[in-house]
Amino acid sequence: MSASMQPRTTAAYYLQAVISFALSGTALAVGIAYLPVDAWMRAFLAVGLLYVITSAFTLAKCVRDRQESADMVSRVDQARLEKLLAEHDPFKTDL
Repeated sequence: MSASMQPRTTAAYYLQAVISFALSGTALAVGIAYLPVDAWMRAFLAVGLLYVITSAFTLAKCVRDRQESADMVSRVDQARLEKLLAEHDPFKTDL
């Protein structure tokens, strides 16, 4: 059988993504807070920011779930093929 799946990202890449997300969200929140407009406009922009963030997480989860299900189907198909190849005897004759 094939080896177990290896993680696709390194710890450094993961840390960079987390820091980038935190910095961008914080910078946008600070920008909204100091925007020279009425409070209701700031509140609307803040709600929009939260909506975009939750939508991004939802989209990332859907993409990940689709990729994992495709990998699982591929692994099952690969296991079936390996089983068929292991059981096949090219020199066997049926009489």
